[in-house]
Amino acid sequence: MALTGCSIRDSICGNGEYPAMTIGGTGSQCVKNGEEVPEGYARYPEGKVPQKVDDKWDVYWRTHTVDKDGAIVEVADGE
Repeated sequence: MALTGCSIRDSICGNGEYPAMTIGGTGSQCVKNGEEVPEGYARYPEGKVPQKVDDKWDVYWRTHTVDKDGAIVEVADGE
């Protein structure tokens, strides 16, 4: 097997799922397509959805979240 120097990053969610973020915190979970997000979670804002571990939006959402009104806010590490 030849190595190309490219790394393959893990997907945030599996096929048939989308990521949802914790309201007011930096947690997340995967939700089956067609299902609503659970209470206490929200969909990521359009265009700001992480797709792969350590991609631009995965890193961004480690220090940001949405509040109960849907506004993007910065959070302290580990909240």
